[in-house]
Amino acid sequence: MAEQVTLYDTTLRDGMQGEGMSLSAQEKVRVAHALDELGIDLIEAGFPASNPKEAALFELLAGERFEHAAIAAFGMTRRREVAAADDPALQVLAECFAPVCTIVGKTWSLHLEKVTRVDPEENLAMIADSVAFLRGEGKRVIYDAEHFFDAWADDPDYALRCLRAAADAGAENLTLCDTNGATLPPAVGAATAAVVADLGDRVAVGIHTHDDAGLGVATALAAVTQGARLVQGTVNGYGERCGNANLMTVLANLQLKLGYDCVAPEQLGRLTETAHLIDELCNVSPNPNQPYVGANAFAHKGGMHVAGVNTDARTFEHIDPAVVGADRRLLISELSGKGTVAARAREIGADLGPDGAARVAERVKDLEHRGYHLEAADGSFDLLIRKEAGDYEALFGLESWRVIVEKVEGGAVRTEATIKIWVDGERYIRTAEGNGPVNALDRALRDAIRQRHPHLSEIELVNYKVRILDEDKGTGAVTRVLLDASDGTDSWGTIGVSENIIEASWEALVDSLEAGMLPGRLHHRRRRAEREVAPS
Repeated sequence: MAEQVTLYDTTLRDGMQGEGMSLSAQEKVRVAHALDELGIDLIEAGFPASNPKEAALFELLAGERFEHAAIAAFGMTRRREVAAADDPALQVLAECFAPVCTIVGKTWSLHLEKVTRVDPEENLAMIADSVAFLRGEGKRVIYDAEHFFDAWADDPDYALRCLRAAADAGAENLTLCDTNGATLPPAVGAATAAVVADLGDRVAVGIHTHDDAGLGVATALAAVTQGARLVQGTVNGYGERCGNANLMTVLANLQLKLGYDCVAPEQLGRLTETAHLIDELCNVSPNPNQPYVGANAFAHKGGMHVAGVNTDARTFEHIDPAVVGADRRLLISELSGKGTVAARAREIGADLGPDGAARVAERVKDLEHRGYHLEAADGSFDLLIRKEAGDYEALFGLESWRVIVEKVEGGAVRTEATIKIWVDGERYIRTAEGNGPVNALDRALRDAIRQRHPHLSEIELVNYKVRILDEDKGTGAVTRVLLDASDGTDSWGTIGVSENIIEASWEALVDSLEAGMLPGRLHHRRRRAEREVAPS
């Protein structure tokens, strides 16, 4: 049986110290449940003595049930010249429901001199007294040795004395913290090996790293290879400055690269879903280049790479994406060959015949030369394939459209769009107002065709991006418009390019609706509707 490594998440405490990070108490509960379902062992919920929101969170968590994870409360060693039992913050920890308490203490002489202003012996007493008090209150105690690696480089004997004080007082784990995130992996590994050799026979050793040198994951893994058996980190690497060790990456590397037993295979299969869910809860745009779970983690663009992946995915993928719940993406561009086109055609169920893929590939190169960017517009690319396959059917035939934008001095801007289209031999004329040209055109078009295509009501435009392609031409430059649309289950991008921004927007708008009505997406929506109305 593979050896186990304990996963300790500090997203709700250390992760929230990152710029712009803020969650309500209820949202933090949702994060905790997502981490529990992923198989995380310890969830550090925060510092219950720090503010009313944290106190409210612990009250909520006390009533929640977790299948696997234990909740940890965070705090500091007692204040100087105050008995541990009389320290208000330690009393809060002792009284809270959390079975685990994580106590951070000073280790580095610089902090003793500049921050706490206590002598080394008093610091040792503060560590021991705090751990012993919480142990006496029935808590499991993890001791976080703050700035341990800086302290080790400065005075390794005293750094070890701090750890021994915590171990002698009853701590079950000594976590070595690279608080400044600047120690290199070889140094972390050597220091961890020394601690394990000295104390590992009676207490577990953990690691807590930051990413200031871009090495948060590497240093955490270096510590594990030298005997650390608990790793602290945050979801997607959230945290102060450059962030903490990314626990998503650490988990995947521990289990898939180093062979440790961390979570069940089906839980590892939720890795991508969990990372994206917590990004959504934190209102953070997912990092597309994040290892394992990013949108580009298994994306292939070059023609030779796509050909290799189509032959044997191992040629350009280090793992099967499905293992971590990710998808393989074949990106289309002027660098792509017919293999990329053929693969996408198979995926959407389109038959391009013997030469169709080559023709589409040449068409893509021509469009990219004119300013299109089909890599970001999979919906438009799918329509291109359908047109070549001969199974494309336009939603309507355009006769004309017109947009009027009116600004009255001292008043609001009014926008009105009129469209004239043909659907199944019938002429429709519709006018609609909107908060801008694209919105007005969208409303007029939907009004004209919604009776024939009621499923359009499920499609929403969720993003609108404009880029000027030849800036030296000023207001006469060619404009690229990218639209993102979603039906609540699937999402896709479309594109339009023109010297006229409204024309480019219209092109992207029409593509977004037509791509949403393609057979594959329409089938998924119908299946979803059937499940929603099916009797339980």
